[in-house]
Amino acid sequence: MIYLVKKERQTIEDIARCPGCGKTHLSRDYSRAELICNDCGLVIDEDFIDHGPEWRAFDGEEREKRSRVGAPLTYTLHDRGLSTEIDWSNKDSYGKTIPTKNRAQLYRLRKWQRRIRIADATERNLAIALSNLDRLASSLSLPRVVRETAAMIYRKAAMKNLIRGRSIEGVAAAALYAACRQCHAPRTLDEISEISNIKRKEIGKNYRFIAKKINLRLLPTSPEDYISRFCSELKLSNEVQNKTIEILKIAAEKSLITGRGPTGNAAASLYIASVITGERRTQREIADVAGVTEVTVRNRYKEIVKKLDINFAT
Repeated sequence: MIYLVKKERQTIEDIARCPGCGKTHLSRDYSRAELICNDCGLVIDEDFIDHGPEWRAFDGEEREKRSRVGAPLTYTLHDRGLSTEIDWSNKDSYGKTIPTKNRAQLYRLRKWQRRIRIADATERNLAIALSNLDRLASSLSLPRVVRETAAMIYRKAAMKNLIRGRSIEGVAAAALYAACRQCHAPRTLDEISEISNIKRKEIGKNYRFIAKKINLRLLPTSPEDYISRFCSELKLSNEVQNKTIEILKIAAEKSLITGRGPTGNAAASLYIASVITGERRTQREIADVAGVTEVTVRNRYKEIVKKLDINFAT
């Protein structure tokens, strides 16, 4: 027998388990607009609203064709993705090739579409800078959240007219460096300098200037932020990663990493952990991944081993 529960109205997402038997095996009958417990048959809710589309699709291609929703807003485009764009494939909405006699008209439409998307010098600046930001982020394999953060930082700098007198590429690289630190996916100034062809000194100068003007307060980068990436590039296991973080925490408690570069401390601790766990990597391999010299790795690891009284064969 099926019973109907009369209760205070709530959203379907709020109902996690059946109020009768306490089970979580619930199913939605959209033809009857009911939420039913599969174990005891209790009708938990009725006449709920289906928030899905009114049309049906049986495969991915059909679903994409029938969808009427555009791409989400993004700060990585100068117009935040609100404007339209004419495709370069020379095909109409049905997939048929456009006749040759109409292609000249389509070319003119594309040309004017590009022109009207950029209204003034500020938008032109943003279009160039954000395109450069996306290229740099792709080269460094950075996630979407870092790209959005970098674009937002650059927009704030442009709104306060901080770009004047500075190169667009230099400020974009500085914004990307700040975003990496803010999202805890740090990249060194040397890495960003290498792919952007901007001097390390210029990127650092632009970063300090922007951070001061837009009140961007960032904590110093910690060695732990680099461990995951270094272990991934060196193909080391989670055991090595956890052991490295453990060594760094003990070293921090004894003030062994204060005043020293985070990449050098991360590389030295990673070398110690790799030897202890039996997944040894050479000092040169670790130094190349961390972007430091072998001498730095050697000096740091000897100091940590001595202070922490760690015994292992090198």
